[in-house]
Amino acid sequence: MTRHTRITAAAAALAGISLLATACASTAGEAAPEDAAAAEVTATTSPEAATGRVAVAYENGIAVLDPETLEVVAEFDSEEFTRLNPFGDGRTVAVTTSSGFQVLDTAEPALTDLVFDATTPGHVVMHHGKTVLFDDGTGTTTILDTDVFADGYGALPEGETYTAEAAHHGVSIVLEDGTLLTTVGDETGRTGAVALHAHDDHWDEAASSAQCPGIHGEGTAQDEAVVFGCEDGALLYQDGAFTKLTAPDAYGRMGNAFVSDTSPIVVGDYKNDPDAEGYLLNAVTLIDTAAATYEVVDLPDEVQYTFRDVARGPGDLAYILATDGQIHVLDPETGELTDAFPVVEAWEGPAEWQDAHPAIKVDGDIAYVTEPAANTVHAVDLTTGETVASVELDHTPNELAVALD
Repeated sequence: MTRHTRITAAAAALAGISLLATACASTAGEAAPEDAAAAEVTATTSPEAATGRVAVAYENGIAVLDPETLEVVAEFDSEEFTRLNPFGDGRTVAVTTSSGFQVLDTAEPALTDLVFDATTPGHVVMHHGKTVLFDDGTGTTTILDTDVFADGYGALPEGETYTAEAAHHGVSIVLEDGTLLTTVGDETGRTGAVALHAHDDHWDEAASSAQCPGIHGEGTAQDEAVVFGCEDGALLYQDGAFTKLTAPDAYGRMGNAFVSDTSPIVVGDYKNDPDAEGYLLNAVTLIDTAAATYEVVDLPDEVQYTFRDVARGPGDLAYILATDGQIHVLDPETGELTDAFPVVEAWEGPAEWQDAHPAIKVDGDIAYVTEPAANTVHAVDLTTGETVASVELDHTPNELAVALD
């Protein structure tokens, strides 16, 4: 494993800029069938026991699984391709469809008729009691209380909104003090981010940076340090200011951040060849938000992964589900691989990013892993490496979300 380091802490320009946005490809599937809410339910949970579960998307449907046994609790008809995002309340999942963000109650379970309208539903971000939805098609950010469904799913709740001057594939987050961080761009490209404060009927700009070409993704580390990925490094926001962190390669794209709120270190994916075919990656970034440093760690040849295959877990370690079928354990403090255990058969990267391929999500000590080639989902104890449960589905699993307290 090779490490090459570039340490940067160049302060980003804080000159005011107008909030812009850009258009990007839709992440939603085909138009919803008329019976999209129809469900085959094999078991239910009483309202008094409103415990969330694991959701798995497959072609034209969604399955809800018991988190311990992985038994299929319910199945719902949906669109050809949907994305799944935990809402943050330990129960609800936001399902991206062609109409917007549809609400899935994994405890009842029920795929409700509630839909937050969006022309191109994109990122869903949870942080400090707020859940934020971003509509790529309009550049609209919708801010909701994470516990907005605490009294049930009887009506679609209203939230606070902010709309950028132009649409783009973006992301937003609301910090503890109410600051809205949101990406900036227009039809020519995504360029950076801005920090906004709400005042009556408008938003005031507090800080901005245009030093993040191709900005994508977000992660919040210890002490509310926020990192966005760029095509030439990353953009760090903390203590009211942006700092640009530069990659060691002229093209060094980070698009996804994997974080823990008890660790200052962000683990990101990394790509340094803009012309590379496929979606497999063979290096990670380590961003120390406390020291404002950016490091790239090259992984062994057999440790290749996609954006679906990294998660943080016990001990603030990073867990990489690689193409050799093993979960490799990475210590972010040292950049070293410390352990590995087999979970699935070896696999190849997808031809398109939407194609079903192995994914990993972590809740506590348990990792939930999909194995599309075997139509299987596994539960793995990350403290022992033991697979503690598996289930074979009637469909090929694709997207995965965990909605547990």
